[in-house]
Amino acid sequence: MQDRKLILAVGTDDGIGMKLDDHCGQSKYFFIYEIDREGYKLLEKRKNVKYNEDESRKDGDPGKARAVSTVLKDVNVLACSIFGPNIKRMLEKYVCVIPKVKTIDGSLKLIKDNIDLIYKMLDETERKPLILK
Repeated sequence: MQDRKLILAVGTDDGIGMKLDDHCGQSKYFFIYEIDREGYKLLEKRKNVKYNEDESRKDGDPGKARAVSTVLKDVNVLACSIFGPNIKRMLEKYVCVIPKVKTIDGSLKLIKDNIDLIYKMLDETERKPLILK
């Protein structure tokens, strides 16, 4: 198994907890981490520059997926508690991880402990969300 550093984005509103009350794309911020078997470190905090809100756009709209992808252009793993209908589009670009914990720190530990699964999924052509408990 190739040991490589991954660039991970975590959706959050407060920098402490995972975004729990809405879809990942509605997070106020994405905290960007470098993570591997040895550990993880925070690289930066990015504000989620959302597309211009348009009430006619519904969940699953490609414009929403593009807006999030623009903010996360250098990321290969995306961790959020809830993904909306755009998860199909997100899986084409990212390994989508759903950690079943409430805090970012807990999620990072869970992801690090399961990093071999993420390495494996990174190379798959047809990805599925990875639920970690």
